[in-house]
Amino acid sequence: MKFMITGASGFVGSHLSEFLLDQNHSVTGLSRKPPARLMQRERFRFISADTTRPGSWQKACSDVDAAVNLTGRSIFGRWNEAVKTEIRESRILTTRHVVQGLPSGRKGMVLVSASGAGYYGSRGDEVLTEEAAAGDDFLARLAKEWEAEALAAAEKGIRVVVMRLGVVLGPGGGAMAQMIPAFKAFVGGPLGNGRQWFPWIHLHDLMAAVLFLIEHPELSGPVNVCAPHPVPNRDLAAALGQALNRPALVPAPAFMIRMSLGEFAEVLLASQRTVPIKLLEHHFGFKYPDIRSAVNAVVHGESIY
Repeated sequence: MKFMITGASGFVGSHLSEFLLDQNHSVTGLSRKPPARLMQRERFRFISADTTRPGSWQKACSDVDAAVNLTGRSIFGRWNEAVKTEIRESRILTTRHVVQGLPSGRKGMVLVSASGAGYYGSRGDEVLTEEAAAGDDFLARLAKEWEAEALAAAEKGIRVVVMRLGVVLGPGGGAMAQMIPAFKAFVGGPLGNGRQWFPWIHLHDLMAAVLFLIEHPELSGPVNVCAPHPVPNRDLAAALGQALNRPALVPAPAFMIRMSLGEFAEVLLASQRTVPIKLLEHHFGFKYPDIRSAVNAVVHGESIY
């Protein structure tokens, strides 16, 4: 198959490109900077583009079997209004321009577009399936708007899947790159009271799920792309501490997180008990269904391909 991936130089996008190339698919990758690890690969084509702006790059959208939209500025860090604008526009404008570039009436074409578990807001112990209502904080409103931009491609006869992603756990980037140094320095532990539910997915399972969603035409609309067993934050901390042979006893109090990170702190303290009902109903097989196997795989360098 021929794929187009926006955000191809990012943590997920670069690994997904390599995953697909290893299976003899062709990939056109779009991002502002080239993914160095992929530039010498056969069947990989790179297009430098600011996807928040329309341009000639949109022509690449018309000649593929599947478009995977992953572009989005990182949400990690202290927010101000300028940062929130960048977070929003990187997602909304890119998705809008991808949809504009997609052809009409292309039989079998699919758009898989990222969204996030943040769609649900903070919901305590409530079990969140794809049928659950949206929340009303910044990320929830953003996710709802982001998904609407992607779903507009259905008007062109294109099948659309929006992935409500859990936190991606993988080597060399993402959340683990933020957490492992703290644990190695003996200052790792749960965030806040540690009881908030943590939606997550191992990078390998995310990449396999993207291909699964593309290969199953009966799947469309929102799909929770997360492991089947969300865990309280304290269980994540315990699993990481055990894998690194470090204690997980130094909690970061909620008031300190809020003082340090402002509004973004609520993202770290939010509770989202998401379950991947659609993937499970269609018999998707998770390689890493539980947090300990996933964390051990990352810490001990198990191959993600």
